[in-house]
Amino acid sequence: MNSDTIAAIATFPGNAGINIIRISGDNALNVAEKIFVTKSKNKKESINLKPRFLHYGYIVDKDNKIIDEVLISYMNAPKTYTMEDIIEINCHGGIISAKKILETVLLHGCRLAERGEFTKRAFLNGRIDLIQAEAVIDIINSKTESSHEISVNHLEGRLSKEINEIIEKIMDLLANIVVNIDFPEYDEDEITIGNVKELSETIVNKLDRLIKTADTGKIFKEGIKTVILGKPNVGKSSLMNFLLNENRAIVTEIPGTTRDTIEEYVNIKGVPLRIIDTAGIRDTDDKIEKIGVEKALKKVDEADLVIMLFDSSKEIEIEDEKILEYIKNKKVIYIKNKTDLENRLDLSKYGNIEKEIINISVLNNQGLDEIIEKISQMFFEGTINVSNDLIINNVRHKNLLINAKNSLDEVLKSINNGMTIDFIEIDLKEAIEQLGLIVGKSVSDDLVDKIFNEFCIGK
Repeated sequence: MNSDTIAAIATFPGNAGINIIRISGDNALNVAEKIFVTKSKNKKESINLKPRFLHYGYIVDKDNKIIDEVLISYMNAPKTYTMEDIIEINCHGGIISAKKILETVLLHGCRLAERGEFTKRAFLNGRIDLIQAEAVIDIINSKTESSHEISVNHLEGRLSKEINEIIEKIMDLLANIVVNIDFPEYDEDEITIGNVKELSETIVNKLDRLIKTADTGKIFKEGIKTVILGKPNVGKSSLMNFLLNENRAIVTEIPGTTRDTIEEYVNIKGVPLRIIDTAGIRDTDDKIEKIGVEKALKKVDEADLVIMLFDSSKEIEIEDEKILEYIKNKKVIYIKNKTDLENRLDLSKYGNIEKEIINISVLNNQGLDEIIEKISQMFFEGTINVSNDLIINNVRHKNLLINAKNSLDEVLKSINNGMTIDFIEIDLKEAIEQLGLIVGKSVSDDLVDKIFNEFCIGK
């Protein structure tokens, strides 16, 4: 299948300025020359496509009827995204033109590309490794400038370079061990084992530093899953609208207005939040509202952060106490809303909450900065510079780094227990195997297919 010539619409097929149809493979140029013509003195003429130039003309169907006026470019292998010949047809935006051009392309010997197949070919043809391929989809899905910058760093190869350098160092150790096993008269066990121990400890420290960045990377990539919780009519939907800066949730004075969960992403001062507004927590006979309350509690179990709202104009009630009990093992930001009204809320028996609570008035747009500052303190240790710091933002990478570190820990245990050098060799090879899976040096077809199935068609 990798020898087929593939084609797909590479842009979102809706109303826009342009759409792009991309073709990749040995037959790409031949297909383009069959369907692309110029129009001179009312006569349609074919044209030889010069590499790396834009050519103006028309795409015609099998009946030689013009489909659309286009600009077309030809990029010859190997200096292309896929390292194959690539044709890109820029037509007018909208669904019809792009669809009809793609249909015409497919009639001339191409097949429709699978999800992520253009990037998959770039990987299989050796232009990028697996980390860089995964960075492509992370760039597309970025929700904040920070997550975008982390992914760009990976695409540039910074993480790949770090992993490959570690692999090379372990390979050098293995070479020394093989020499020691095959030619013991030329090498001393103590010297070899001493070198293995020193380098293994250094690499374990490096892997530890990378693994510790994974939680931060996950936050930047997926956002902090934040549930806004409280009893009915405490201001949850108003706070969500305030954070989103739009009227996303319906706000009324009637308790129980929110019956279902509402989820939105928001980037506040570089901190990505996946905000979930929930139904007010209370005992109710309303079947629909009861389902909403159950869903709200389920979201709490999945949350990274709970924002617990109190109404400062009311005394603490049984619903507040039930919520506090339910969230006692979660990361929580306590907020007292409606501080523009007379304060009747007494939290003196909850000394820790009274000390930490943030006073806000959504009505008067007060307190947002304090909330964001609190989130930063809870989730980020010190100052994070995504431009300079190497940050892991992929769960697959994290798990493989942990596996590699565990293998090196076994190496160090074997050395401390006086095991023979053969046992050390096995664990070093396992560490290389795990690190190789990160960059794609040794990876199964099933894993490759799974990774690229997360892409869109046309990328």
